[in-house]
Amino acid sequence: MCDTLVVDGRPEGVMMAVYGFWNNKGGTGKTSLCFQSLTTYAQQHPNEKILAIDVCPQANLSELLLGGLTNGGSAKLLALQGEATRRTIGGYFEQRLPSPFSPPTILPDAYISKPNDYNPQVPTNIDLIAGDPLLELQSTAMSTLANTSVPGTNSWLAIIDWIRDLLKTVEGRYDVVFIDANPSFSIYTQVALSCVDRLVLPVMADDSSRRAIQNAFSLIYGLKLPSEVYTQYAFATKLKQAGRALPKVHVIAKNRLTQYVVSASAYTAVLNSIDADVNVLITSHPEMFNFSKTEDAVVEIRDFQTAGVVAFARGCPFYAQRAGRAEVMGRRVRVKDEYLANCVDSIQKLVDKL
Repeated sequence: MCDTLVVDGRPEGVMMAVYGFWNNKGGTGKTSLCFQSLTTYAQQHPNEKILAIDVCPQANLSELLLGGLTNGGSAKLLALQGEATRRTIGGYFEQRLPSPFSPPTILPDAYISKPNDYNPQVPTNIDLIAGDPLLELQSTAMSTLANTSVPGTNSWLAIIDWIRDLLKTVEGRYDVVFIDANPSFSIYTQVALSCVDRLVLPVMADDSSRRAIQNAFSLIYGLKLPSEVYTQYAFATKLKQAGRALPKVHVIAKNRLTQYVVSASAYTAVLNSIDADVNVLITSHPEMFNFSKTEDAVVEIRDFQTAGVVAFARGCPFYAQRAGRAEVMGRRVRVKDEYLANCVDSIQKLVDKL
């Protein structure tokens, strides 16, 4: 099996910009940021085609794009999962399992849906490969296959390339790909991250987020592993041995900040310590970043508050959400103009970095 050439950090034949939203810590808001940034980007770039790939068994990004809680997003997702060929990333992986080490004829349209057909609030230029709970079951099989000894074949790389193989079949159809990856570092997360060239890393103002960043750099880049024993098995080591580029950190999104974060607060102290950690890494490992100064990539995002609750319940981009009274699951709530404006402004700052 021949290794794939790398051109500008991307595999030969895959020249789309590929953004990955990931953090090893759950609850940092990566899915909500991915949803709002990809819909806003698509709305502001109507002549570009966007592909969203939900590589998460919870499939929350898919539910948002398909209509959210109040507009039947879950039922619509179940319908996609219930087709003869599952119209999901799990459906694609299912087709790969019988022939794991060499790509069969891949028919991408079997797995792609158009969210606007289900949720008119989403721009028409977005396509989706939905998430699937099957990923958890498939993970065991994929890991076993990746560790299988096959003469003349890099088994691990063959499995890791599954999404890369899929992207090659849609080259020329899409300009940008957004991937929402699961917080775990399961093999399906590695498959997703291996084809990402620009990593969006959400963090929160707590010390666990600081540790999560350190864990992220260990998992993706193999930094500060406890011993050399782990190095030979590290994700970074295997990709580098195959001549592949690692994703580069493109944006650090300080998420869910509140209006109470001031210079003397404990929150700010933690966020400053995160900046300090990143500055050290930029100095020692500049190849891991798409920026040379932390301030060039950091985006500060306030808590979305009620505006976020309503928008996500409806599967609605912030730019399409209206202020005023709204009903969510039988409860009346009020979206304040200033809070909605803060949401729109925060997401715009993130989109401006893409």
